[in-house]
Amino acid sequence: MDDKAMLYEGKAKKLFKTDDSSVIRVEYLDQATALNGARKDSVAGKGSLNNQITSLIFEALKQKGIQNHFIKKLSKHEQFIETLEMIPLEVVIRNVSAGSFANRLGMKEGEPLAFPVLEFYYKDDLLDDPIINDDHVKILQIGTEQEILTIKQEAHKINLALIDLFGKIDIQLIDFKLEFGKRADGTILLADEITPDTCRLWDKETNDHLDKDVYRRNLGEIVPVYQEVLDRLEKAFH
Repeated sequence: MDDKAMLYEGKAKKLFKTDDSSVIRVEYLDQATALNGARKDSVAGKGSLNNQITSLIFEALKQKGIQNHFIKKLSKHEQFIETLEMIPLEVVIRNVSAGSFANRLGMKEGEPLAFPVLEFYYKDDLLDDPIINDDHVKILQIGTEQEILTIKQEAHKINLALIDLFGKIDIQLIDFKLEFGKRADGTILLADEITPDTCRLWDKETNDHLDKDVYRRNLGEIVPVYQEVLDRLEKAFH
């Protein structure tokens, strides 16, 4: 496919049109960011690791019956995805108290939650992605009552699938962020990425961080950590 104009450049990837309007080419960037982009560093090798990790995970989810926008991996840095109208929501599911959730509610980090907690955040950099509820989603005309229900049901299904997937490679899924998009017919699909950038992942034995908190909290280098996640996933798949 011939490349067309760049559609979008974000903190971690670039999106390009192709000669097929239903397909977008994604290029993952060697860049790490934190604090909503306030901190930014070039990290050689990070883009290829995230591209390979999310490609494996989206394929695994498809095998579990969870449809998503992933089409195929093109190279270590690139993949094809289905063109969707993105819904401006970050859907966060938390299985264990950590990060901003622990700070906001005065809970101890690492405390298992009685049930998975789902949160919505409005994707707007100028507003610093505020946390919102179902009524806000409807007032902002982001989604209808039925669409909210669909997103929540899919998010909880994905949570169970990811807990199972990571559990098989001795990783605990602490929390994670999802994004969804819509096809022209209104069908809602999982989109964006699932990587150590968007998940909190702790080693089951040691509780070592296998995610972007290594960068956020200056705990060390993230490339060896992301490589460890990829190595475990590849071993599980092959």
